[in-house]
Amino acid sequence: MKKQLFIVLQQLVPQHLISRFVGLFAQCKIPLVKNQFISWFIAKYNVDMSLAKIEDPSEFADFNAFFTRELKPGVRPIDQQSDLVFPADGAISQLGDIHNGRIFQAKGKDFSLSAILGADPALVEKFSQGRFATIYLSPKDYHRVHMPISGKLIESIYIPGDLYSVNQSTAENIDELFARNERLVVIFETEVGPMAMILVGAMIVAGIETVWGGQVCPIAKALQKQHFCNAQRADIIIEKGEEMGRFKLGSTVVLLFAEDAINWKEHLFPQMPTKLGEGMADKVSAA
Repeated sequence: MKKQLFIVLQQLVPQHLISRFVGLFAQCKIPLVKNQFISWFIAKYNVDMSLAKIEDPSEFADFNAFFTRELKPGVRPIDQQSDLVFPADGAISQLGDIHNGRIFQAKGKDFSLSAILGADPALVEKFSQGRFATIYLSPKDYHRVHMPISGKLIESIYIPGDLYSVNQSTAENIDELFARNERLVVIFETEVGPMAMILVGAMIVAGIETVWGGQVCPIAKALQKQHFCNAQRADIIIEKGEEMGRFKLGSTVVLLFAEDAINWKEHLFPQMPTKLGEGMADKVSAA
C-alpha cells in the first residue's frame, strides 16, 4: 500500500518544479542554512565523510559542493586487471543481455532500447542484442561518474522526460521508467566497440553535468544532440577511471555495449553493491 501511495504521489506532484526548487535551495550559501542541511543529510543517510577529500561539512560552499564532493586520492583504486570497471559507487539494479530490443528493468517490467536512446535507429542497431547494466546511486553514495574503459567521445543526446524516483520500488511499479525520465545519452568509441553511458535524472535531481560541457540538465525541453567527431573539434578522450560527469542529487547510470563485446564478471548479481574502480567486465577475446 505504501509503495502504491508513493507512486501515486509522484504522478500528482509537479516533478520538474519541485526538482528545480530543490536545485536553487542546494545552491544556498548562507552558512546557517547550508551547514544544518548538510549535517542533517549526513546523519539521515549515514554518509561516510572519512572518504571525502574535504571531511569537514562546514567547508563546502553549498549543498551541491558537498553532494558532488571529491574522494581522497587512492580510496577507489582502479582495477587494472579487468578490462572494464564500475563507473560509480552504488548498487547493480539489473544487468544482462538485451533481448529483441528490450532491456530488463524489474520483475514483470522492461523498457525499449529505442526509447531510452531517443529513437535513433543507428544507435539502436549498434546495441541491439548487446549487453546492459543499470547502476543505482543512493543518496549516501559518491555522485561522480567515471569511465569504465577509456573512450573517445562521439555524441551526446539530451532527452527531456519525467522525473520519477529511480529506486527499486519505483522500478518495480513504473513501466519503462528509465526510458521515461529525463536523461543524457553519451556515446563513446572504445576498444570493445561503441559504449553508451546514460545518466538518468530523477525526482529532485537538480542537474547533470559532464566534464567537457558543464551543466547539461536542466535545459530547454527538447531533444538536443551534439556531435564531437569533426574537423573543427579536437578529440575528447577520457581514460579508464577518469571522471566523465556527475549528478546533483542521486540517480542511475545505464551502460550499453554491443553484441559479443564484453562478458560480465561471473560473481555479479542484481542488488549487489558496487564501488568505483572494481572489476565489472572483460572484453570478449578474439577466437
